Amino acid sequence: MGWVMLLILMVASAVALALLHVPRRLWSLVGAALMLGAAGYAWQGAPTLPGHPVQADREALVSDAAIIDLRTDMFGRYGAEGAYLTAADAMARVGSSRYEVETILGALRGAPKSVQLWTALGDALVRHDGGRVSPAARLAFDQANRLDPRHPGPYFFLGIALVRSGDLAGAERCWTRALERTHPQANYRPAVAERLAMVRQLIAATGGR
Repeated sequence: MGWVMLLILMVASAVALALLHVPRRLWSLVGAALMLGAAGYAWQGAPTLPGHPVQADREALVSDAAIIDLRTDMFGRYGAEGAYLTAADAMARVGSSRYEVETILGALRGAPKSVQLWTALGDALVRHDGGRVSPAARLAFDQANRLDPRHPGPYFFLGIALVRSGDLAGAERCWTRALERTHPQANYRPAVAERLAMVRQLIAATGGR
């Protein structure tokens, strides 16, 4: 089943690149990133085996596949930004955080007021810095918040970064703000609320460590 989804992703990305008139010089970058992602999936994962439930711990809060789905729900999947982020995601899967950051920076040159791209840059910088929320990463999240103070995405993904860095209390504050900014009917609201409840349980169980 995993290989089927990879093939669908490749075809969909090719169609999106054509329809969105993404410059052809970027096609090879996106294609290479997708192939790297597929290779990493084959090497690290087991695409012919069914998945297993993930325990309600820190890893469940920041599961990459689930987080990408949530980002899509919060920001949308279409537009040139989506094509760039598809490439950046593939770079992240194979541990190429430098190229992930450079891909997003390239996208920001064409869309400097994109809340989605500034949020993605903050997330990528945290990975590039080994899970640390550096001043540069914080600046990217802050810029996303300045561009749209009512959008839940920047606070939500800053919370993800803080969980990865071990700051559960900071993540709880961010996810509280994200939930406050999430429309009651948004399809991703239950996922935000669930993570907020889970991080509160972890804080209670570990004393915030």
